[in-house]
Amino acid sequence: QVQLVESGGGLVQAGGSLRLSCAASGRTFSSYIMGWFRQAPGKEREFVASISWTGGTTYYADSVKGRFTISRDNAKNTVSLQMNSLNPEDTAVYYCTADEGSLFRLRKGGSRYWGQGTQVTVSS
Repeated sequence: QVQLVESGGGLVQAGGSLRLSCAASGRTFSSYIMGWFRQAPGKEREFVASISWTGGTTYYADSVKGRFTISRDNAKNTVSLQMNSLNPEDTAVYYCTADEGSLFRLRKGGSRYWGQGTQVTVSS
Protein backbone atom coordinates (compact mmCIF):
# COMPACT_ATOMS: atom_id res chain seq x y z
CA GLN A 1 0.00 0.00 0.00
CA VAL A 2 0.94 3.64 -0.38
CA GLN A 3 -0.36 6.77 1.26
CA LEU A 4 -0.23 10.07 -0.58
CA VAL A 5 -0.14 13.60 0.80
CA GLU A 6 -0.23 16.63 -1.48
CA SER A 7 1.08 20.08 -0.68
CA GLY A 8 1.91 23.33 -2.42
CA GLY A 9 -1.48 24.59 -3.44
CA GLY A 10 -2.56 28.16 -2.96
CA LEU A 11 -3.75 31.38 -4.55
CA VAL A 12 -1.83 32.80 -7.50
CA GLN A 13 -2.47 35.44 -10.11
CA ALA A 14 -2.95 34.55 -13.74
CA GLY A 15 0.40 34.06 -15.44
CA GLY A 16 2.02 32.92 -12.23
CA SER A 17 3.49 29.59 -11.18
CA LEU A 18 3.01 27.01 -8.46
CA ARG A 19 4.76 23.77 -7.64
CA LEU A 20 2.74 20.94 -6.16
CA SER A 21 4.34 18.07 -4.32
CA CYS A 22 3.05 14.66 -3.35
CA ALA A 23 4.81 12.72 -0.63
CA ALA A 24 4.32 8.96 -0.64
CA SER A 25 4.74 6.55 2.21
CA GLY A 26 6.09 3.06 1.84
CA ARG A 27 9.29 1.51 0.58
CA THR A 28 8.15 0.64 -2.93
CA PHE A 29 7.43 4.09 -4.31
CA SER A 30 9.53 3.38 -7.39
CA SER A 31 7.18 0.55 -8.34
CA TYR A 32 4.21 2.89 -8.82
CA ILE A 33 3.19 4.85 -11.84
CA MET A 34 2.28 8.30 -10.55
CA GLY A 35 -0.12 10.90 -11.77
CA TRP A 36 -2.00 14.11 -11.10
CA PHE A 37 -5.69 14.79 -11.60
CA ARG A 38 -7.77 17.87 -10.93
CA GLN A 39 -11.39 18.63 -10.26
CA ALA A 40 -12.93 22.04 -10.76
CA PRO A 41 -16.23 23.01 -9.11
CA GLY A 42 -19.14 21.39 -10.89
CA LYS A 43 -16.90 19.38 -13.17
CA GLU A 44 -15.66 15.82 -13.28
CA ARG A 45 -12.19 14.89 -12.15
CA GLU A 46 -9.81 15.03 -15.10
CA PHE A 47 -6.39 13.65 -15.89
CA VAL A 48 -3.54 16.16 -15.82
CA ALA A 49 -0.24 14.28 -16.08
CA SER A 50 1.45 10.95 -15.43
CA ILE A 51 4.98 9.67 -15.05
CA SER A 52 6.44 6.20 -15.34
CA TRP A 53 8.32 4.28 -12.67
CA THR A 54 11.73 5.68 -13.61
CA GLY A 55 10.47 9.04 -14.78
CA GLY A 56 11.45 8.34 -18.35
CA THR A 57 7.96 8.58 -19.81
CA THR A 58 5.46 11.34 -19.17
CA TYR A 59 2.02 12.17 -20.52
CA TYR A 60 0.03 15.38 -20.27
CA ALA A 61 -3.49 16.52 -20.94
CA ASP A 62 -3.64 18.79 -23.96
CA SER A 63 -4.88 21.62 -21.77
CA VAL A 64 -1.63 21.71 -19.76
CA LYS A 65 0.94 20.55 -22.30
CA GLY A 66 3.82 22.99 -22.51
CA ARG A 67 2.88 24.67 -19.22
CA PHE A 68 3.02 21.87 -16.64
CA THR A 69 5.88 19.50 -15.91
CA ILE A 70 5.63 16.32 -13.86
CA SER A 71 8.70 14.86 -12.21
CA ARG A 72 9.58 12.36 -9.51
CA ASP A 73 12.36 11.67 -7.05
CA ASN A 74 12.34 8.00 -6.12
CA ALA A 75 14.99 8.55 -3.46
CA LYS A 76 12.69 11.00 -1.66
CA ASN A 77 9.39 9.26 -2.49
CA THR A 78 7.97 12.38 -4.04
CA VAL A 79 6.29 13.41 -7.26
CA SER A 80 5.95 17.03 -8.25
CA LEU A 81 3.92 19.11 -10.67
CA GLN A 82 5.46 22.37 -11.78
CA MET A 83 2.71 24.62 -13.11
CA ASN A 84 3.60 27.69 -15.14
CA SER A 85 1.56 30.26 -17.03
CA LEU A 86 -1.45 29.51 -14.87
CA ASN A 87 -4.85 30.79 -15.90
CA PRO A 88 -8.21 30.87 -14.10
CA GLU A 89 -9.28 27.67 -15.91
CA ASP A 90 -6.59 25.84 -13.93
CA THR A 91 -8.46 26.53 -10.69
CA ALA A 92 -9.28 23.17 -9.14
CA VAL A 93 -8.47 20.74 -6.40
CA TYR A 94 -5.40 18.79 -7.52
CA TYR A 95 -5.02 15.14 -6.57
CA CYS A 96 -2.05 12.83 -6.61
CA THR A 97 -2.65 9.22 -7.58
CA ALA A 98 -0.59 6.04 -7.76
CA ASP A 99 -1.02 2.81 -9.67
CA GLU A 100 0.87 -0.45 -9.33
CA GLY A 101 1.09 -1.21 -12.99
CA SER A 102 -1.54 0.15 -15.36
CA LEU A 103 -1.03 3.52 -17.01
CA PHE A 104 -4.35 3.02 -18.78
CA ARG A 105 -6.14 2.52 -15.48
CA LEU A 106 -4.39 5.50 -13.91
CA ARG A 107 -5.31 7.82 -16.78
CA LYS A 108 -8.92 6.67 -16.53
CA GLY A 109 -8.94 7.59 -12.87
CA GLY A 110 -9.32 4.00 -11.71
CA SER A 111 -6.26 3.67 -9.50
CA ARG A 112 -6.61 2.59 -5.89
CA TYR A 113 -4.50 5.23 -4.25
CA TRP A 114 -5.37 8.91 -3.99
CA GLY A 115 -4.29 11.81 -1.87
CA GLN A 116 -6.70 14.17 -0.15
CA GLY A 117 -6.13 16.95 -2.67
CA THR A 118 -4.74 20.47 -2.57
CA GLN A 119 -6.59 23.58 -3.71
CA VAL A 120 -5.18 25.71 -6.50
CA THR A 121 -6.90 29.02 -7.19
CA VAL A 122 -5.85 31.27 -10.05
CA SER A 123 -7.20 34.81 -10.00
CA SER A 124 -7.66 36.88 -13.13
